[in-house]
Amino acid sequence: MHHIRRGTGKPLLLIHGLGGHWQSWNPILADLATRREVIAVDLPGFGQTPRLAGETSIRTLADETAAFLHANGLSGIDAVGSSMGARLVLELARRGGSVGGVVALNPGGFWQGWERHAFFSSIYLSIRLLRLLRPVLPAICANPLGRALLLAQFSARPTRLAPDTVSDELCSYVASPAFDELLAELAYGEEQQGAPRNSIAHPLVIGWGRRDRVCFPRQAARALALFPDAQLHWFDRCGHFPHWDAPAQTVELILSALAGARTDAAAGLSHEHHAQRRTEQRGKIGALGPSLIHAKDNQ
Repeated sequence: MHHIRRGTGKPLLLIHGLGGHWQSWNPILADLATRREVIAVDLPGFGQTPRLAGETSIRTLADETAAFLHANGLSGIDAVGSSMGARLVLELARRGGSVGGVVALNPGGFWQGWERHAFFSSIYLSIRLLRLLRPVLPAICANPLGRALLLAQFSARPTRLAPDTVSDELCSYVASPAFDELLAELAYGEEQQGAPRNSIAHPLVIGWGRRDRVCFPRQAARALALFPDAQLHWFDRCGHFPHWDAPAQTVELILSALAGARTDAAAGLSHEHHAQRRTEQRGKIGALGPSLIHAKDNQ
């Protein structure tokens, strides 16, 4: 599996979303690398990693990622995922053994009813438009209006994004040989399984943009129901990619969350003790605003 390494410190795995590649993390990569050794991968069928010989699904990608971590002596590594990659790190956390602390940013796979059709149809049409525009995508992305039109579904602040970041990401979608198969699998394939309360011993945080038009914010409650050990962090004025719309806040969340010990939910602490710990966490994260909110407070 193709990957890059940056920085020094405790290793940290970054897993991109559907169609992306390791460069999807460029808005926060350098800042994370000041504190951690960052390992950003290209999943099979994306970036510079060849697609799998057989089925491409969350299950097979999780198998391949676990094998990659084991082969490189990285089992137990902290992990951050975005979108599809966020669902993937949740799956690895559910299985146990491959990853340590996890931050899942706007995970896919928690839609119901019409939401899954809306997800599939909108992305299906978008990728076909991008394929038609492939020769001129860099020029379109260089224009703020072009970025606003192409990324209206993904970003709450598309005109503020770096043109190169947008162009690289969209061109990666077009080039991916596994995009169509995995899109259908995500929408209509095997549903994400959960993990019982107190079964995940490491920090587990689910981040969600309040303006996400890909994975609607209401889906956060379903993710928390399946992963009751998780804590929820809301990103205000953010779309589907918090690490693009709010890079500094995302870096602070990742570093703070993964520096902590086992979450209160997993530890099974009393309500009073949890309230005290939650206050301490808010003080630690500081400017992050409404910070980490326990799943129980959002149900």
